[in-house]
Amino acid sequence: MRKSNYLFITWFCLCSALVWSQNQTADSLVSVLQKSRNDIDKAKLLNAIADEYKSSDPKLMMQYANQALQLSIRIKFKSAEGNAYLNLGNANIIIGNYPLALQHFSNAQTVFEKELESSPDDTKELKNSLARAYGSIGIVFSEQSSYAKALQYELKALKIYEETNNLEKCARLYNNIGIVYKAQDDDFKALSYFLKCLRIQEKIGDKTVGITTTNIGNIYLHQKNYPKALEYYHKAQQLFAKYPNPRGLGELYNNLGLYHKQKDNPAEALKFFDKAIAEFTSIEDKFGISDTYFYIGEIYFAQNKLSESLSATNKSLALAKELQIIEQVQNAEKRLSEIYEKLNNTTESLKHFKLYSIAKDSVANAQNIRNSVRAEMNFEFDKKETLRKKEQEKREFIYSESAKRHQQQIFFIILFILLVFGIIFLIYNRLQLKKTLTLQKELAEYEQKALHLQMNPHFVFNCLGSISSFIVQNGTDSAIKYLSKFSKLMRLTLEYSKESLIPIDKEMESLQNYLELEQLRFNQKFDFTITKSKEIEDDAALPPLLLQPFVENAIIHGLIPKSEKGRIAIDFSVEKENLICTIEDNGIGFDKSKEIKENLVSVHKSMALDITKKRLEMMEASTSRKANVTIEELRSATGEILGTKVILNLPIQYIEK
Repeated sequence: MRKSNYLFITWFCLCSALVWSQNQTADSLVSVLQKSRNDIDKAKLLNAIADEYKSSDPKLMMQYANQALQLSIRIKFKSAEGNAYLNLGNANIIIGNYPLALQHFSNAQTVFEKELESSPDDTKELKNSLARAYGSIGIVFSEQSSYAKALQYELKALKIYEETNNLEKCARLYNNIGIVYKAQDDDFKALSYFLKCLRIQEKIGDKTVGITTTNIGNIYLHQKNYPKALEYYHKAQQLFAKYPNPRGLGELYNNLGLYHKQKDNPAEALKFFDKAIAEFTSIEDKFGISDTYFYIGEIYFAQNKLSESLSATNKSLALAKELQIIEQVQNAEKRLSEIYEKLNNTTESLKHFKLYSIAKDSVANAQNIRNSVRAEMNFEFDKKETLRKKEQEKREFIYSESAKRHQQQIFFIILFILLVFGIIFLIYNRLQLKKTLTLQKELAEYEQKALHLQMNPHFVFNCLGSISSFIVQNGTDSAIKYLSKFSKLMRLTLEYSKESLIPIDKEMESLQNYLELEQLRFNQKFDFTITKSKEIEDDAALPPLLLQPFVENAIIHGLIPKSEKGRIAIDFSVEKENLICTIEDNGIGFDKSKEIKENLVSVHKSMALDITKKRLEMMEASTSRKANVTIEELRSATGEILGTKVILNLPIQYIEK
C-alpha cells in the first residue's frame, strides 16, 4: 500500500489550497520584474517567482531559480545565490531527483556558511537561510531512509531556529523530526516532538495544526492507547472545521476508520472511509481515494463479503495503476488473488497471483534502484562534505595565521612603547622583578622541601644527635663512620632529587646507604636484604626516593618497638607491564603500630606517605597506567602477627638516552 509522504504533508496540504492565488502572485511578480532595472532587485524577484511556483509548476520554478542563480553569481550576490540553490533543490525534490536536490542544498549550505563567516551584520537572516539548507538536506536524507543523517541535519536546523526564535520553522522541524523517529518505530521520541510542534502551532495559530494533531492520534493508535487516540482525532476534527483542509480531513477520516477497524467496529469504520472518499473526491486526490478503497476492501474481506471487497479492491487497483503506485498495485493484486481463491475461481486467483508476483518483483527492483541511488548520493555527499570540511579547515588555518600576524604586530607596537617608556618604569619593574624572583625562589624551596619530605626532619635531627652522642662517649670511630654514611646519603638524596627518574640500581644504592645508616643508629637492631629480578632491564627507572618513606615506617614503627632482632626485605620484580616493589618486615604489624601511635601524648604527623601517594596519583595520570600502593599485615595460620608487607605497583619507565 502506498506510503504517505508525511514529511511534505504539512507543506503540501497548505500549499495545494493556495495554487491559484500563488499563480496570481507569480504573474504580478513577473510584471514587476520586467520593469526592474536593478540587478539586486532582479535576483530577489527571480527567487521570489521561483518560490511561488513550487506548488504548481516545478519546471517553471527551476527555470526562474536558474536565472536567479546565474544573475546572483555574476553580480556576486551571495544571499540570492544561496536562495537560488534552495529553490533548485526544492524543484528537484518535487520531480523526484533527490541526488541533484541534495547537491543544490549542499551548495546552498556552503554559500551561507561562508557568508556568515565574512558578514557579521544581518546574521539572523543568514542563519535562517542556513537552517533552511540544513532542514532541506535532512528532508532528502529522510526520503532516502538515511534517518541518522536526516536527524543530524534537522537538529542542526532546529538549533538555529531556536536561537533566532523562529517559532513557525521550529514547529515544522519538530514535526519532521517526529516523523523520522516514527519511521524508525521510536514512538516515544516521535510523540515528544509532535507534542512540541503542537504547542507552538497552537500558540501562533498555525493552520496546519490539525495535521499535527492527527499525527499524535496515530502514535497513540499504534500504541493501542485507544482513548488518547480518539481524543486527539476528535480534536483534529474540530481544528479542520476551524481551518478547512480537505486532504488533511480525508486522512483523518481514514485514520478514524482504521481506529474503528481495530476496535472491531466495521460499520463505523466504513462510515468514516465513505467520508474520506468524499473529501478526497472534492479535491480530486486519487492517491487518497486509492488508499481508502483498499481499506474498504479489507473490511469487506474480513466480513467475507467478497463481492463488495472485490469491487472496492478493483477500484483501488485501477487508481494505483493510473498513478503508477507499484506498492499499491502489489497489495491490491494479492488481495484480489485471495478473494478469487475464496470464490473458488482458481483461474482468476492464479492470474492475479502472477500479477502480484510481477508487481512484487517491480517493487523489489525499484527498491534496489532506490538503494543504489541512495548509496551513490550518500557517497557523493560525503565526498563533498569532506572537501567542504577541508576547505573550512584551510580557511580557519588562514584566519589563524592572519590573527597570529596581527598579534605579532600588536606585540611589536607594545614592545616599542615599552622601550620608549622603559626608563620611566625602570624602578617599578626592578621592584616587580625582585618580588617575582623572591616568589620563584620561595616556590623552588617549597618544591625542594616537598621532594625531601622523604627524609623526615626528625631523622636528620636524630642522626646529628647520635653523632654528638658518639663523640661524647669517645665513640669517635663510630661517629666518623656514621657521619661519612650520612653525608653520602645526603649527597645522593640531593643529586637524585633533581631528576624525575633514576635507574633502579641508583635507588637500591640510596636505600642501601639509608639502611646501613639506620643499622648504625639503632645498634644493628635489624638486618636487611635488597634484591632485583634479572628480568628488569638496566635502563628501567622509577622516581627518586619513592620507597624511602615506607622503609622508614617499617623501621621506626615496625622493628624498633620489637624486642627481637628485626628483618627487612626489599625486592624489585616485573609483572606483565608493571614494576613491583615489595617492602616486607617482621615487625609488630600495622594495627599494633597504629595502636601505639594513638596512645602517645605527642604524635608526629608524617606527610611523607601522603606526598608519596600524591606522587603515585600524578604518575598514574601522566602515564595513563596503574600506579598504586597496598599495605597488608602478615599473619600466620593461627592468626599470629608476622609483620607488614608494602607493595608498590608502578608502570615500567625507562631512562631516556
